[in-house]
Amino acid sequence: MKRFILSIDILLLVLPLSAQKYHGLALTPPMGWNSWNTFEVNIHEDLIKETADIIVSSGMKDAGYTYVVVDDGWEAPSRDSIGNLVADPEKFPCGMKALADYVHSKGLKFGLHNCAGRTTCNGYPGGMGHEFQDALLYASWGVDYLKYDWCDHGTGDARQLYSTMRDALYAAKRPVVFSLCEWGNNKPWEWAADVGHLWRTTGDITDCYNCQGEYDMGMIFILKLQEGLEKYAGPDHWNDPDMLEVGNPGLTPAESRSQFSLWCMLAAPLMAGNDLRKMSPEVLKILTHKEAIVINQDSLGKQAYLYMDQLSKRIYVKELSKGDWAICWHNTGDQAYMQRINWSHFGFLQGEYEIRDIWRDKITGTTAKNLEIQIPGHDVLLFRLSKKSK
Repeated sequence: MKRFILSIDILLLVLPLSAQKYHGLALTPPMGWNSWNTFEVNIHEDLIKETADIIVSSGMKDAGYTYVVVDDGWEAPSRDSIGNLVADPEKFPCGMKALADYVHSKGLKFGLHNCAGRTTCNGYPGGMGHEFQDALLYASWGVDYLKYDWCDHGTGDARQLYSTMRDALYAAKRPVVFSLCEWGNNKPWEWAADVGHLWRTTGDITDCYNCQGEYDMGMIFILKLQEGLEKYAGPDHWNDPDMLEVGNPGLTPAESRSQFSLWCMLAAPLMAGNDLRKMSPEVLKILTHKEAIVINQDSLGKQAYLYMDQLSKRIYVKELSKGDWAICWHNTGDQAYMQRINWSHFGFLQGEYEIRDIWRDKITGTTAKNLEIQIPGHDVLLFRLSKKSK
């Protein structure tokens, strides 16, 4: 115990000279799975192990899904006698170190949730006042990713509290992707690039296309809140419009395809939130679509911007590396419409491009010829344009 306290004191003394975030951990948006959207606090170690197994066996790991993140509800109701966090002994009888070891044995990385406040959003012990102690504990467990929430923070300053946890993670000397779940309340896009690797821009997403509650909101509302934030995103610092609801009961297949396409366009973290044990082949196909993921993971790191918003038609444009472009037409209406595409209206295109229809998995010609394509309600048309060589 004395040695543990002394190590924290030493870290506090040396920290001002060296504190920073670990750079280079999220040069492209992180991909993985998070327990919250489907299970909330009803989690246990067998579920997490089975999910890790499925990520590997289903091909999700090969598609880029790396992190297995255990969200709120993993902790015992109180810290132990020396102030350490403790895993709930009924839900996680083998403890978090053993669980992290299992996830690592599958070639995946392990993530945990906690909170910048005194308690988490569900009343479990938070990190306020324990940041350096917790960071050392996370390092000893083998944590690779920390999602840090924003409940019960009192009058605490967001930038200061999150910076303290950043400093603690750096001092613990284990590289950890730091995810700020601050809900966009204090405009983290303006200050968090030096604090974390990604930051939430909104309240929680829910599996509904176009709805809004007191806190939860559907994808249409979340999309609206991303407008104008594209200039703040880039390698190692990403806007996070929250996790994927792809495959969850409240979305139709078209709506799941829309969310996945648009999150890929937005260079958003791709954190699946469905029950992988019940995943249909259609949902797996969406989540592992190679060409859509390549757009998300493009090394240029550009977030798409809203190019046009008229009635039920929204067009998003994303600049890609090697002179390519991605364009996504989103039909927010209930009925299908015929999309007439006149390439001369896209002034950023220079010369002739080959057109790849991502979801139809085919080349549809070049921009030398205009197109007409029907887009069903709540669905998308996603194109990748590649410059034709002379």
